[in-house]
Amino acid sequence: MSAQEQEVEAAMEAFLLRVVPGLAEQWKGATPDAVARIEQIAGRPLPSFYRWFLSRMGQSMGALAYPTLDFSAQRVLDCYAKGWVEPHPRLLMIAHDSRKMMPMPHFYDLDAPARGDALVASKEEGADEDDLYEHYETLREMLACSALSRFRLNKEPQTCIGTFSGDHPNLLALIEPVMSRLGFKQPIPTGPYCGLFERDDAAMVCTGMPRHGADRARAFELGGTTAGVLRKVLGEIAAATSLRLRVDEWVPALT
Repeated sequence: MSAQEQEVEAAMEAFLLRVVPGLAEQWKGATPDAVARIEQIAGRPLPSFYRWFLSRMGQSMGALAYPTLDFSAQRVLDCYAKGWVEPHPRLLMIAHDSRKMMPMPHFYDLDAPARGDALVASKEEGADEDDLYEHYETLREMLACSALSRFRLNKEPQTCIGTFSGDHPNLLALIEPVMSRLGFKQPIPTGPYCGLFERDDAAMVCTGMPRHGADRARAFELGGTTAGVLRKVLGEIAAATSLRLRVDEWVPALT
C-alpha cells in the first residue's frame, strides 16, 4: 500500500470510528490466511482498500453491517467452496445476499479499478456477467455513504431527498466549491460519482451511477437541524451553479 493509500485509509478509519457508534469494540478482521485464499480465488492482487477492509471488518462489521448482505471473508469463501458462485477472471463476489426472493450478491468488477479500490455491482444468482447493476465506483464510497446516511442523516430532525441535474461533465465539481464556502468538510476523498459533506448542523450525501453514460444527475440526501438550514444550503447551490434542483420528499413533511 502506497503512502497516499495509507493516508486515505487512515481518513476512512477515523471517519467510521467517529460516525458509527461502538465500532471500535465491534469490528473484527479476517485472518491473513482467509485474505490469501480470497486473493487466490480472484487470481490477481486484491484492491488495497479491500485488503484494509478485510483486515478491519473481515469477520465482523459491527453496527455497520447490512441487514441482508454478508461481507465476511468466511461467507465469501463458503460460497465459492459450495459452488454457489464460480471463480471469474473479472468478477469477485464480496458479499452474499441472504434474501430468499431475488437475492443480489455483490461483486467487485476487478476490471474497473479506482483509487486503490474497484467498482461494486450486483447481479441475480445465475445471471450473465453483463447483467450487472452497478452501485458505487468503490467499496470505500459504498461503506462511507451507508455510514453517514444511517448514523448521521437518519438521526437529524429534518431531512430531504432529491436530485441535482445538469449537462456539466462533473456535477460534483460544481457542488463541492459551494459546500466548502458554506463551511462543509469532506471526511474522505471521493470520485466524481460520490460526495460526502459534513457541518455541525447539517450533512449531505450525493451519489450517481457509474459508467453507462448516466452522468447527468446526482441523487442527494440532506439532513440538518431545521428545514431552514436545508433550504439555505439548497438555495446556495442552485444560485451558484447551473444545476437544476428537484426535491422529492421532506421527512418529516413540511406543513
